[in-house]
Amino acid sequence: MNRSAMTLRHTSLRLTALAAFLLPLAIAGCGNPPPAEKPPLSGAAIGGPFALTDKAGRTVRWSQFAGRYRIVYFGYTFCPDACPTDVATMMRGFDRFEKAEPKLAAQVQPLFITIDPARDNQQVVGEFAAAFSPKLLGLTGTPVEIDAAAKAFVVYYAKGKQTSGGYLMDHSRIAYLMGRQGEPIAMLPVDQGPEAVSAELAKWVK
Repeated sequence: MNRSAMTLRHTSLRLTALAAFLLPLAIAGCGNPPPAEKPPLSGAAIGGPFALTDKAGRTVRWSQFAGRYRIVYFGYTFCPDACPTDVATMMRGFDRFEKAEPKLAAQVQPLFITIDPARDNQQVVGEFAAAFSPKLLGLTGTPVEIDAAAKAFVVYYAKGKQTSGGYLMDHSRIAYLMGRQGEPIAMLPVDQGPEAVSAELAKWVK
């Protein structure tokens, strides 16, 4: 076999090998897209039914929001720093998302649930929520109702130290994003600013 024929043969073999390597990749890329990313809290035992009270004294049940996404934050209105900061960031992030995706944002209900029902009555919790956004629904209830809701959402809270302005409350700082069926999706990054919150909403609210 002459040198020219050997060169052509070797070239042909290399092309055949390359094609055999690339063909599965092409098939995988075109016909089988990579699986969708699973929500971080997928399958977690977070969330559940509750019956609480809004600023008008109406009973609000978790089941009323079926078919809608929900943002859930537990805190208290006398909180000197953490709660106002977190809720402000949460709602500013929601506002950014609403401007970008108004139709999707209309399918999201933000909720603020107090863990201090002794001081946060209907009027107080309603005024607190309204100070951040008319879209934010403030909820309170009896100590038993609040405790049941907090346990359903795996929220820690306890009466803290006494100060000159009154007692403080120790509590976990989590803003949950819940899905249309009440399933947990993700924790919104309120510690990273409104842009991060908006981006996380855009990632999961579809």
